Parts: sequence; structure tokens; C-alpha cells
Amino acid sequence: MGVTRLKRKEKRNRAIATNKVNDIKVLTRKPVIKKVDVQELLKAAAAK
Repeated sequence: MGVTRLKRKEKRNRAIATNKVNDIKVLTRKPVIKKVDVQELLKAAAAK
């Protein structure tokens, strides 16, 4: 007896997994936003 595949369920499972992977990629791609003191950077650059 042959094994039948649940194609709809398989497609849904793959889509869910792909979306999770893509969400993780997007979250890791974003830079961390932090407050930067521009004047302090300019002073440090001028000192060098």
C-alpha cells in the first residue's frame, strides 16, 4: 500500500517554518539603536 502525502499540511508547515526563519533574519539584521553624543564623537575624532 502506498503512502499518501498531505500536501496542503506540508505546504502550510513549510510556510510557517520559512516565515519564522525570515522573521529571525529581519530581527538580527536591524542595528541596535542607541543614543549617540555627536559632540563627544567629534572631540574624539579631533583628538586623533
